[in-house]
Amino acid sequence: MAIRYALPNGLTVVFEEQHAAKVAAFQVWVKAGSADERPDQAGLAHLHEHMLFKGTERRGPGEIARDIEAHGGEINAWTSFDQTVYHIVIASQFARTGLDILGDAVRRSAFDKDELAREIEVVCEEIKRSSDSPSRRASRALFSTAFQTHPYRLPVIGTEESVRSFTREKVLEFYHRHYTPQNLVLSVAGDLREPELRQWVEEIFGGDWGRPYAGPVPRPLDPAPTGRRVVVQAEDVKEAYLHLAFAIPRLEHPDVPALDVLAMIAGQGDSSWLVREVKRRQHLVNDVHASAYTPKDPGIFSVSLTLPPAQALKALTQTARVLEAMRATAVSEEELRTVKAVLEAEAIFRKETVQGTARNQGSYQTSPGGLESEARYMEDIRGLKPEDLRRVAEKYLRLEHAVVTALVPASAEMTEAQVHAALDEAAKGPVLLPPERTARQAPPEAPARPARSTVGAARSEVFQEKLPSGATLVVRVEPHVPLFAMRAAFSGGVRYETPADNGITTLLSRTLTRGTPTLSADDVSQLGDLYAGSLSAQGGRNSVSLRAEFLSRYFEPGFRLFADCLLNPAFREEEVARERALLLQDILTREDKPSGVAFELFSKTMFREHPYRLSLAGEQASVEKLGPDQLRAYHRAHMDPSQMTLSVVGDVRVEEVLALAREYFGKSRGGAVPPKQVVPEAPPESPRVEKKVLARAQTHLVMGFQAARLTDPWRIPLDVLSTVLSGQGGRLFVELRDKRSMAYSVSSFAMDGLDPGYFAVYMGTSPEKVDAALAGMRAELERIRDEPIPEAELERAKQHIIGSYEIDLQRNSSRAMLLALDTCYGVGLENFLHYSEHVAKVTAADVQAVARRVIDFNRMAMAVVGP
Repeated sequence: MAIRYALPNGLTVVFEEQHAAKVAAFQVWVKAGSADERPDQAGLAHLHEHMLFKGTERRGPGEIARDIEAHGGEINAWTSFDQTVYHIVIASQFARTGLDILGDAVRRSAFDKDELAREIEVVCEEIKRSSDSPSRRASRALFSTAFQTHPYRLPVIGTEESVRSFTREKVLEFYHRHYTPQNLVLSVAGDLREPELRQWVEEIFGGDWGRPYAGPVPRPLDPAPTGRRVVVQAEDVKEAYLHLAFAIPRLEHPDVPALDVLAMIAGQGDSSWLVREVKRRQHLVNDVHASAYTPKDPGIFSVSLTLPPAQALKALTQTARVLEAMRATAVSEEELRTVKAVLEAEAIFRKETVQGTARNQGSYQTSPGGLESEARYMEDIRGLKPEDLRRVAEKYLRLEHAVVTALVPASAEMTEAQVHAALDEAAKGPVLLPPERTARQAPPEAPARPARSTVGAARSEVFQEKLPSGATLVVRVEPHVPLFAMRAAFSGGVRYETPADNGITTLLSRTLTRGTPTLSADDVSQLGDLYAGSLSAQGGRNSVSLRAEFLSRYFEPGFRLFADCLLNPAFREEEVARERALLLQDILTREDKPSGVAFELFSKTMFREHPYRLSLAGEQASVEKLGPDQLRAYHRAHMDPSQMTLSVVGDVRVEEVLALAREYFGKSRGGAVPPKQVVPEAPPESPRVEKKVLARAQTHLVMGFQAARLTDPWRIPLDVLSTVLSGQGGRLFVELRDKRSMAYSVSSFAMDGLDPGYFAVYMGTSPEKVDAALAGMRAELERIRDEPIPEAELERAKQHIIGSYEIDLQRNSSRAMLLALDTCYGVGLENFLHYSEHVAKVTAADVQAVARRVIDFNRMAMAVVGP
């Protein structure tokens, strides 16, 4: 249970002890966001998010990130309309250091004038990157239309003009006004004891900060809607982006729990009304999602749609008809009961990690209702009745008060008058009820298990067994949260594809859970919700896998659903056709995501023969030819139990897992083929550079070299090399972003495969900075190749890898993925159990040796995408 107390200076502290992992999370929630800015301060709250890590009275520029990463931690921040949040996750043995760094940043930021000028340039690059995203532009159009006078109408990030106008004095004015103890919440979770935490908080955050709190900033509220608002924008996009929205009350209004549930039933998940009707039955949209956004001030209920432009008006009409049905009819008791269970499960999933717990606490404590509002909210959810949902739908989802925004290609024929006509047609009826669902009852819950204390508990051992079929079973018991995760992995992926069937792995992963001989696609979705979890497949470069997460009390039925989908996918013609059409639409709209285009172009440049050159999504010509027969043949050949690695991690019993695994996966089905032999590709014999012209605000650069296999021991020094370059304390970030303001996003990464993969660096920058950016990237690669890494820098990188590894493996799903894929790829348990030890042994000589092995500019590949 969380505790809460306040320091004499007014700072509020919330804390929950968790000892399942040796990790702690610290978050400072500032109760000020972009909606607290004056017109001349647009983007100032977000700029603080950048500046607080740029140095303090005690720490110079770059030291904060380097200190955190040197202690195995991660540091970042985010800004919203109502809050700015700074967060650190770190190994609990270094918790005092992490809290001191966070307190120093929040309390004593220096706001150096030169650093400010550089960071303003970085934010302007971030603004350009945002302007290249159609979904971001569509979202901004929605908020600028839905809100007429309230600050929610303005982008959180500001504009290039406003950000360039900021001076140090203007920054300090905002900082002193809002960064005061009474306006802050410190949220803490993890492997700590209350007495020591209280002492640290008093030492770091206590005393008089000399900044009295002036109270909240008054915000102008929008008047109640009196009519529709419609905005249609024609731009250079490949698909249409529509929003249909309605005004709803603020977070503390008693209608909010019902609105949240209404949004889930309307358009969240495959079993929601809009997905079943508008996406799956009528094939009108590529994606549809509903949400109830209820911030500090009145918000919006919105439905977002991405779709082929030619279907925009019909999709809008049919979407509105589904919402009209929610006003006219009541949802079933069973459907409401399922959604309630999903919401309760989500509360459990949020607490699987210390950072999730800290975020949950901070969010509730900074709301007007405080920490207690979580219990009240869940109690209100449990008390909802079908008539409550119909009442709020009738009250708020009124088409005469709708807000519609549309971002469409210039060639699309869509006018404001046509939007009004589409809504008028929907209002006349008939209402559109989704197809009937099969009535289902939740299975009986497993008998309650005795509580097991995790205070000081050691991690459980890994159990491994070969089943009679040849399948490998890996189990790890983790009892601290009543959840479990499963992953079944098979060799395959793009590595098994050819240009003729490119995209088959992705199409198979999208259809694997779309029904069995005894279950329809809707049945599978409904059962996933009923067991308060999720089930999905994934295709990659080297494998295809099925993953699931459920509450532990549904272990047996969840396992049986997982096994049925894995062993008996129906691949019905209508489901395959539907998913194939959606995949083709994704291929058509690739250019709306220019960074993705750059990575695909890089793969084609690096690999001329090997399947790694192929797109994960496939190409139009190959995908159009794929059908149920090809999917069944692939499944029979490459996804037999004899070829499977199955991992199960979480609050389970080994004997129960083993019994079900033997029952379902103990025998081969026949038809399995030997592993495909793929010939590795030789590195390029000379530099390769490919360019693609896209009219965008930024240019995207990827520069790289052929690198390691997953089974190569030298991939671990390569991980260290990459970390020296990347991260907020890494060379690329410090030299090219911090010092030279070339980019908002710059990173390095390794793609390891069963065959040699690649090591690459990436940057998104303004077109006029491309030559300098390429020279800077090359200079940093030459330096790490030619000069030994200083010991302190090496230790920072190693500790950052080790700490991030521990942080990432808090989730059952992350552990299940690593155990399954490592075993499937032949890496074995060595990586999971001893990766950190291997990293700790890496020397500067090891890193320089691998740098010399990999970084050869005569064998380089490079992709450039932009104007």
